[in-house]
Order: sequence, then structure tokens, then C-alpha cells
Amino acid sequence: MGKIDIPMLLLATLVILMFVLVGIAIAFRNIWLVLLFLLLGSLFMGFGLYVKRKRK
Repeated sequence: MGKIDIPMLLLATLVILMFVLVGIAIAFRNIWLVLLFLLLGSLFMGFGLYVKRKRK
């Protein structure tokens, strides 16, 4: 079993949280929160992919 990479695990959890918050914002019918959480989720995902590519 491999070693767990805690920072990347936390980053992945943060990305999932942002997209869950998009769903909650849709339920509240707040377009500004939907856009904010979509933007943050995309930025965090892009940052995670950038870090992963840099490590290899």
C-alpha cells in the first residue's frame, strides 16, 4: 500500500466541497454563489493538476 499524500488529498477534498456548494447555491437560487463556487472549484482543480504535472 502506498503512502497517502495528505496535501493532495486535502486539495481534492476542497475541490469536491466547492462543487457540492454549487449544488447548495443552486438550491438557494443564488446565481452569484453558483458562479463563485464554480470559479473556485475550477481554479483549485487546475492548481491540483498543475502541481501533479510538476511533480512528475
